[in-house]
Amino acid sequence: MDTHIVIMAGGVGSRLWPVSTPRTPKQFIDLLGVGKTMLQMTADRFRPLAPIGNFWVVTGEAYVDTVREQLPEIPEDHILAEPVGRNTAPCIAYAGWKIARRHPGANMIVTPADALVLNTDRFVEVIQKALGAASTPGNIVTIGIRPTRPETGYGYICSDTLPDGEVVGVREFKEKPDLETARAYLAAGNYCWNAGIFVWNTATVEAELRTYAPGIAAIMDKIAPSFYTPDEKDALARWFPQCEKISIDYAVLEKSRGVHVIAADLGWSDLGNWSASRAQIRQDESGNSIVGNDIRLHGCNNCMVHLSGVKTAVLEGLEGYVVAESDGNLLVCRLSEEQYIRDFVEKK
Repeated sequence: MDTHIVIMAGGVGSRLWPVSTPRTPKQFIDLLGVGKTMLQMTADRFRPLAPIGNFWVVTGEAYVDTVREQLPEIPEDHILAEPVGRNTAPCIAYAGWKIARRHPGANMIVTPADALVLNTDRFVEVIQKALGAASTPGNIVTIGIRPTRPETGYGYICSDTLPDGEVVGVREFKEKPDLETARAYLAAGNYCWNAGIFVWNTATVEAELRTYAPGIAAIMDKIAPSFYTPDEKDALARWFPQCEKISIDYAVLEKSRGVHVIAADLGWSDLGNWSASRAQIRQDESGNSIVGNDIRLHGCNNCMVHLSGVKTAVLEGLEGYVVAESDGNLLVCRLSEEQYIRDFVEKK
């Protein structure tokens, strides 16, 4: 089975400021203090499924050297540099067209670079099952996460039934719900979180994009003759910015008739904010999660402290705060108000 892993690593992760910034987004950071970046952890998760020579990373031009440093085993021409960000549909189209150029009919797994999966053995089993289903022409298999709480920050996938670890048809995709709707989804039992991981064949990728996003497909056709040549960068610079800025969900998945889902408990988190990160880091007896060298807490409870670049920090009397520093930038914010961090940073 010729399987290729496409890691999308172009996001910014602004909700994790100041540790994640446009200069160094969260996928390139050791966010959890485990000695590996999110990109490296993502690559490790997929190593049982394909040789490293079949890995690809789609990222921004500014991050190519960082990808090369963090994943030096990946072939250099498998690091695909977008001249501008155009969301996931053009990103996946670029990878799909390029892979198909040398590996026609290959299977293609698309994954974000910045999520966490704790149940890695189960994850491999689920992906292998998805690959089997995706070998049927026209089939797209998404990976669903069984919800553990009424989460309003994730999109949802709805099926008629949702047996554990089984491939079933998707009824519809749901946008991020309000709390009451999220509770109803959880109670219904046939809704799962959308992890943004897709398994399909390169021929299916091309056919679906030609049907539902013909403008993007036409642009890829213009770029394709330059693949694996010195002209590729110039062709990308000329044509790629003309792609519609749209997610693969909107462009294809919500319209396609061949979408399936396989849901399981994978210990997954998108680590999209400081609270989500805190939940994945070992907590002390007072509920504090700490990343750093010499962090001394006195009378602090339920805090997230990320001070890996600080020699010594002493904090006293904080309840439910995030304290984070990077490159001379400092954040002290109540976790209950973290949804406004982007606004706080942008306002002067």
